[in-house]
Amino acid sequence: MIRLPAHAGSFYPARRDDVVRSIEWCFTHKLGPGVKPSGIGSERLSYAYIVPHAGYMYSGPTAAHAYLWLSKERKPETVVLVGPNHTGLGLAVSVYKEGYWRTPLGDVEVDSEVGRLIVSYTGFAAFDEKAHFYEHSLEVQIPFLQYIYGSGFKITPITVMAQIPSISRGLAEAFLKILEDNGVDAIMVATSDLNHYESHDISVEKDLMVIEEVLKPDPEGVFRVVEERNVSACGPGPMATVAYIAKVKGVKPVLLSHTTSGDVTGEKDFVVGYASIRVPRG
Repeated sequence: MIRLPAHAGSFYPARRDDVVRSIEWCFTHKLGPGVKPSGIGSERLSYAYIVPHAGYMYSGPTAAHAYLWLSKERKPETVVLVGPNHTGLGLAVSVYKEGYWRTPLGDVEVDSEVGRLIVSYTGFAAFDEKAHFYEHSLEVQIPFLQYIYGSGFKITPITVMAQIPSISRGLAEAFLKILEDNGVDAIMVATSDLNHYESHDISVEKDLMVIEEVLKPDPEGVFRVVEERNVSACGPGPMATVAYIAKVKGVKPVLLSHTTSGDVTGEKDFVVGYASIRVPRG
């Protein structure tokens, strides 16, 4: 089974060469890290990352900060992708079961065994493809991964519709169990955009409140701030999952980049916020 790209030609280019140019633009942009990856590292340096998922022309430079760090790490066996469900299709927590995901850069195999473990360990996640057919939040991450790693890695895509603390905690616990009890060399890439469609100044203020809770790390605080401060972040659940991982492992997440779409376009009246965050191993 091949999951065809639903957003090539909109969120990112449809042609291979154009995708490569777009990704390299993200790395070298003034809001990006300023350099392209120079090779793949030999060690596992991190547990997880948070990245944005808007069109490359908006959030790509911010995402590139995380992907530059990922390029410094050993190529993982599997990248566990966790993102919000924007379409309303599928189940509360939908795991893509098997097959391949196709992008203009080629096909990436789905790790069905890691998916099976996620379903088994959580008790609430289930195999479901419908949630993934048109979802963009995970799709836009894969060309970045292909750019830095080439081939030879797998993905386990998970979309989360029911974004509540118990599910974020369960996903974090399942992920750590896969690392520690099953010996899988995996890394998590969770995705969320931050505040939507308010002014740049208001969005920055709201974004930083959420980011602060991730950096503490206080996963319950992520949900609390989103609700109490009316922050229209689309992926509090994925962000909280990463914060739970950091909390359990006793490490401090690191903010790599925070921008808004207004920083890219110059339009500051209605913006969307973006952040890249890393959870180091010690």
